[in-house]
Amino acid sequence: MRKLFRKKPDEHEQQVFDNIAEHGCQVQFVFDPEGKMPDFSYSIGFPVSVRQPEVIVYGLRNEVMHSMVNNVRRKCSEGMVLEDWKTVSGLLEGFECVLRHVTDPAAIKEHFGWAIWYHRSQLGVEMTEAYQIVWPGAVDGLFPWDEGCAQRVIDLQTALYEARTFH
Repeated sequence: MRKLFRKKPDEHEQQVFDNIAEHGCQVQFVFDPEGKMPDFSYSIGFPVSVRQPEVIVYGLRNEVMHSMVNNVRRKCSEGMVLEDWKTVSGLLEGFECVLRHVTDPAAIKEHFGWAIWYHRSQLGVEMTEAYQIVWPGAVDGLFPWDEGCAQRVIDLQTALYEARTFH
């Protein structure tokens, strides 16, 4: 890893470095204090720890999303390669999740603030891709792109990936 940091890191920056060194990533939780937008969590450090793009997940409790990101990192460290439409088990009890590729620069800029900072300051590159972990509705098992999926499941998962109704 190229060290590009020019100034002494502040407390928050140092915590990111420490978490990546100790745990393989920092999981950043983001919430809307007004409750108008769904909460989400994303990784910082996947390119260093598992040589994969960052991941993001929306709409669940902080602890659940934190666990999902860490479990994806663990699976990647065991050899899993992130791919569009890849089904991943073991992230939510009783359900499989699907990874969707995110490449839209505006979506990345809007949702990955600390990861963008890390990529620029520590890796010397722009962040150009990520994967969204998409989960199904608990009642019907349908994903946001499936016909008949509950509107709440759709609303809780901002689609950063290219929308299409088939795979």
